[in-house]
Formats: sequence, C-alpha cells, structure tokens
Amino acid sequence: MPGSNAMRYPTAAELGRIRRAAAIARLMDTAVRLPFGVRIGADSVLGLIPAVGDVAGSLVGLFIIDEARRLGLPAHKLARMAVNLGVDAACGTVPLIGDLFDVYFKSHRRNVGIILEHFGISEDELNQRM
Repeated sequence: MPGSNAMRYPTAAELGRIRRAAAIARLMDTAVRLPFGVRIGADSVLGLIPAVGDVAGSLVGLFIIDEARRLGLPAHKLARMAVNLGVDAACGTVPLIGDLFDVYFKSHRRNVGIILEHFGISEDELNQRM
C-alpha cells in the first residue's frame, strides 16, 4: 500500500545502501576515540579548514540524504535530515565554536539513525545481518 505507515524489512540491496551510509557516517562523525570518551571523525577535522571543510562535510551529508531518498523515506523524514545537515553546516561556519559544535552534534549519525528508525532496525542488527 503506497500510503501505509507499516514498516517493512529492507531488501539485500537496500541493506547494502544503509550499511554504506552508516559506514560513511561513522567515518565522518565517530571514527576516532579521543581521551575522555569523546569521538570525532573526518567532519570535525575537515571543519578546521576554513570554508572548504564545511562544504566537503555538507556534500557527504547530502549523499546520505540522497541514499535515504533512494530508499524511499518519506518527505518529512528527508526534511528532518536536511534540517540536521543545515544546522551542522550553519553552526560549523562559526570559527572555533563551530568546530566544537561539530564534535558533539554529529549530523551524519543522526541522519543514519532516521534511516534505521524508518526500517525499524538498530545499528547492531544492521551489523549482524549479512
């Protein structure tokens, strides 16, 4: 049913797309553990490069949103993802404070969480199912 809100389990191809988006989000947001349990990723490091770094992080974020669109997420969820990315991009442009914000906001991981929630699976389940 096109208008149905019932969750469905993703196909093998869709799982591959979701895994790829999750791996990119991990790389961008939580790839490295720092002392005191703080995790950072490429987005935090790229953010240190004025203008270019924030644009690069946003382009990766747009890829994740496009994957969600291809997976069939509804417009309101795509809009929520776009807002997450927009907040990250806007706050990331503020020198120094924006870099600290990037360490804690993690828009890519939030957006993958929206995809996982849509399909009713956890990240642990995603990693277990092959």
